[in-house]
Amino acid sequence: MKTLSPEFAAPLGVRLRAYGALTKPRVNMLIVFCAVIGMFLAVPQGLPPLLPVLAATLGIALVAGAAAAINCLIEQKIDAVMARTRARPLPRGMLSQRETLAFSLILGGIGLMILWHAVNPLTMWLTFATFVGYAVVYTVLLKPNTPQNIVIGGASGAMPPVLGWAAVTGEISADACLLFLIIFAWTPPHFWALALYRIEEYARAGLPMLPVTHGAEYTRLHVLLYSLVLFGVTLLPFATRMSGWLYLASAVALGGVFIAYGWKIWRNYSDALARRAFRFSILYLSLLFAALLVDHYL
Repeated sequence: MKTLSPEFAAPLGVRLRAYGALTKPRVNMLIVFCAVIGMFLAVPQGLPPLLPVLAATLGIALVAGAAAAINCLIEQKIDAVMARTRARPLPRGMLSQRETLAFSLILGGIGLMILWHAVNPLTMWLTFATFVGYAVVYTVLLKPNTPQNIVIGGASGAMPPVLGWAAVTGEISADACLLFLIIFAWTPPHFWALALYRIEEYARAGLPMLPVTHGAEYTRLHVLLYSLVLFGVTLLPFATRMSGWLYLASAVALGGVFIAYGWKIWRNYSDALARRAFRFSILYLSLLFAALLVDHYL
């Protein structure tokens, strides 16, 4: 009989926190934030109806948490050898594989039912597709097999504002696709900054991240190039008259800082610089979407 680790006898509060950690709450918060922004931007004037917003927010958060838990389940051996993930519940033995799978299925099932019954079927199916894209296509197929995992897999991470838009309108518009493109272009430089200063850990884990397969110098150049691509993409909402001058000024200012980080990473790299760039990229996306929201109501 398999001997359970001491953590299995932990107090209820500790175990609940372990379940919460499976959902990657900080990442989930950014996902939900972008989805909510999509809900508000989808309404030309005034505010979106409260009940669909609350239901969609809860449903999307639950399914995102379920996808994160599946990711933790599949990558538990990889997490155990990486410094930034070895404290997660599964590597520490705080939860079993069976508990994690059951938790994910229950969480995701509740989330999808909420979206189906309290929002609309389109949002439910799009959210389910996003779940499959992240938990299966990215985690199982792309991440361990190709250095382009972040580029291709970024499609799943870029879906939240589209989900929010569909939750309120029942359709996907060109403006929703622009929000998708922004996050899609943001994802590679965001994650490659992390991969640069974690290159030894990714190599030890056997993951073909770009700096592992193509070298740090090649990756640093691509962080800069994708920063430039991102800058151009973020101008599209203004060009299509989805947003106004406040957003444009914010996008230019934030994009300028992002490009400056990309330039410094390319020309004068240090791990400390890559860490700052990674942290800024999270702030960047939050501020950019906040600027879209404020501009929308001016």
